[in-house]
Amino acid sequence: MTHPKIQIALYGTTGHQITRQLANHPRAEIRGICGFEVPPESCAHVRVYPDLEAVLSDPEVQLVSVCAPRKDEQGPLVIKCLEAGKHVYAEKPCCMDEEVLDRIIAASRLMGMRFHEMGGTALMQPYATLRDIVRSGVLGRVIQVTGQKSYLWTEWRPKDERIDGGLALQAGVYLTRFVEHVAGEKIASIQLRETQLGNEIPNSDCRRAVSLLMTLENGGIASGVANYCCPARKFPEPWGYESLIIFGEKGFVEALDGGQSGRLLLEGREPQRLDFSGSDQDLFELFLDEIEQNKTLVPYSLEEEIRPTRWVIRAKRGY
Repeated sequence: MTHPKIQIALYGTTGHQITRQLANHPRAEIRGICGFEVPPESCAHVRVYPDLEAVLSDPEVQLVSVCAPRKDEQGPLVIKCLEAGKHVYAEKPCCMDEEVLDRIIAASRLMGMRFHEMGGTALMQPYATLRDIVRSGVLGRVIQVTGQKSYLWTEWRPKDERIDGGLALQAGVYLTRFVEHVAGEKIASIQLRETQLGNEIPNSDCRRAVSLLMTLENGGIASGVANYCCPARKFPEPWGYESLIIFGEKGFVEALDGGQSGRLLLEGREPQRLDFSGSDQDLFELFLDEIEQNKTLVPYSLEEEIRPTRWVIRAKRGY
């Protein structure tokens, strides 16, 4: 039996809007767009909504992909969509205030509508493999986690952090996802340090680098760096650079350069090269499954899913 395609409205373009992901998609299609300065060619024949209210008034729209113009204003818009009976897929950070984060969770539960923040780091390779290794218990208890996330520095980075969330909430959140979703350990406290060194653009508050130091509920520790210091790299090499190392009582596991290489080192065994070509899961595809089947399929709760964002928000507030 063929099911009708899920109807999706795209709101805003600040961040990673899912326009390309929906091209010729077998299960979902773009119903309309809103807030696009120049509609992409693939959206030339879809409706253009004048504002978010028009999006929410369309009974055919089932899911809204939200990449709001300003991330400090995105949270209330997400809540508005949920309260209008729409599922929501929101660019990170979904909001920049912890109280608003709690309201998003409450609105999702109250309205029975599904919400996910764009991500799914732990479900994709190479991190799905690392997650499975940690969960197998071969490392013993996790003692330390260290991660890196680097991107290219360009002058088009927003001068105002409130537009895209800033470096900590755009790239630094991967570091807290590494800890909670891949290493499987809950953060107990967090500290953040950041610098604008190297940003010579007038009136710009964009940070070039941030460092996070975390303690874990199990007594372990974690740290990570995120920066706009990665040199330009040619295709097909990754646009940025990232790494993750998880140290346990019995050895450690690592994925370097976005999974270009990886090893598992355990006591009394030869180092094992890791193959990251195994299966993984795309969060957006799981989201569509959840809508079609009306059940939760993402392997962690909504609270667990956005805890990494919560911790970076707290770090920025000096929690």
